[in-house]
Amino acid sequence: MGSLRKAAVLLMSLPQEEAGALLSKLHAKEVEAVSIEIARLATISGDEQETVINEFANTNPSAVGSGSGGLVLAQSLVERALGKNATGTLDNVRQSIEAVPFGFLKNVDSQNLLTFIIDEHPQTIALILCHLAPPQAADIVAGLPSERQLSVVRRIATMGQTNPEIIHEVEKGLENRIAGVMSQSFENAGGVQSVAEILNVIDRATERNLLENLAQENPDLVEEIRRLMFVFEDLNKFSNKDIQMVLKNVETSQWAMALKGASDNLKQKIFSNLSQRASETLREEIDYLGPVKLSAVEAVQQQIVDVIRRLQDSGELVIQSGEEEEKLIG
Repeated sequence: MGSLRKAAVLLMSLPQEEAGALLSKLHAKEVEAVSIEIARLATISGDEQETVINEFANTNPSAVGSGSGGLVLAQSLVERALGKNATGTLDNVRQSIEAVPFGFLKNVDSQNLLTFIIDEHPQTIALILCHLAPPQAADIVAGLPSERQLSVVRRIATMGQTNPEIIHEVEKGLENRIAGVMSQSFENAGGVQSVAEILNVIDRATERNLLENLAQENPDLVEEIRRLMFVFEDLNKFSNKDIQMVLKNVETSQWAMALKGASDNLKQKIFSNLSQRASETLREEIDYLGPVKLSAVEAVQQQIVDVIRRLQDSGELVIQSGEEEEKLIG
């Protein structure tokens, strides 16, 4: 039995005056939470009541109340505990108990929900979407096959009053089906970023082989992976020789724009690999640009990253995977 339920059972077991006095010692949010629990508990068994009372204190049996809860009792206790400040908490308690149909879906990820309703009749999907927040409903519509999108949207547009029993039946059926999903917490794992991070530290031969094979199936995915495998600031890890190789293949105007959004360390690394005159020219061009949009800077940085990837693919540039450069044998 959770601590919140125990607190609710204890308060339900006390005379209202004493329960209200005890509740008044809690913070407003705590009052709200335990009051919602009380409102949800219509009745409790004698065994549960006795167990909770014995655990919290050696209460005299004469102090035990009826052991029944409900919204009325919850409202009464909130008013006793918070007095004139009870309005907001009462509204929250009432809204939590008198929830709108399909209210449980607000905590379900749209993609998870889509997998459960995508094969339902368009009328059923329309009924569900009518009770979702617009952004969540929009995600579901976007995930439907195009022919079903039109069918569902048409039904939403022409839907009038619906029998509450039908709504309740659909709601309970869906809630039972996705109960397992709702009881679990999900974490984002995998994805393109994970692949890029793995390939960044794998040996070059394996990387090339994997990307070449994957490109035959999904070239767009490979391009996305490549863009994440190396970012502009990773130039900090380059040796001076590699920096000079990149400098030869990138225009000064590109460097000027790209370095507007670079770290001081990277700027210094680039300047130190140029002649004094070329370094001064680049600094002047950076100053001449003035304020620029971040998107423009990032676009040029990506152009330089693309140049680096081409140099790598041609074998003119070898990017070391580890922290240290590969040792040379004399």
